[in-house]
Amino acid sequence: MALLVIGMGFAGGAKESAPAQKAVEPIKLKWAHVYETSEEFHKWALWAAEEFKKKTNGKYQIEVFPASSLGKESDIVEGLSLGSVNIVYAGSAFIGNTYGPIAMGEAPFMFTGFEHFMNYAKSDFFKELAAGYEQASKGNHVTANTYYGARCVTSKKPINKPEDMKGLKIRVPNAPLYLMFTEAVGANAAPIAFAEVYLALQQGVVDAQENPLPTIQAKKFYEVQKYINLTQHIINNLLTIVSASTWQKFT
Repeated sequence: MALLVIGMGFAGGAKESAPAQKAVEPIKLKWAHVYETSEEFHKWALWAAEEFKKKTNGKYQIEVFPASSLGKESDIVEGLSLGSVNIVYAGSAFIGNTYGPIAMGEAPFMFTGFEHFMNYAKSDFFKELAAGYEQASKGNHVTANTYYGARCVTSKKPINKPEDMKGLKIRVPNAPLYLMFTEAVGANAAPIAFAEVYLALQQGVVDAQENPLPTIQAKKFYEVQKYINLTQHIINNLLTIVSASTWQKFT
């Protein structure tokens, strides 16, 4: 539901021009993410894009690029500053590469559950973190902090206790907090790009991976993994971020 709010927030903040005397080419914006078209995040992005078009009388048109079509998560985040994308979904851990404190939102076992996370997402403390990131990134603006889900491990063998993960080669995102988790349980981290995980599991390059259940279903990891272990070790959140140059047009 946070995406619904942000979709309306974009539209409400954009400057609308007076009725034109002749047809004007719309300003096209790119919204990039790494999630499948079947996932709710993509569907809400499409909804927000359509609402934005309506609210600006067609002045702006947002095209959504799903499934890592514009690059892996670190690439699209970098694209905000390079000008290759205008809007992205990104996890706090990746944004932490620019402003370290904001990564704490995806620290292992930081939150007890959904309600605890939402208290954080709506807090003044998170607003301070978002402002810190905006300053560090020279203007990239966080417009929403959305609950993604609790990350769980899929594997070839059952995991009933932390010791069962010792020596397990597990794919995790290439971000410090995820690498810290694997180190803590004695697993071997394999920071493979998200789009390549299914093949890596299928070919035995890695033994396991971890993601929220909706993504495990959407990416069909159950086809190449025997067990889903409800570890819930990280409450995953997605930030909706608008590039500095784009945000300036809306304010």
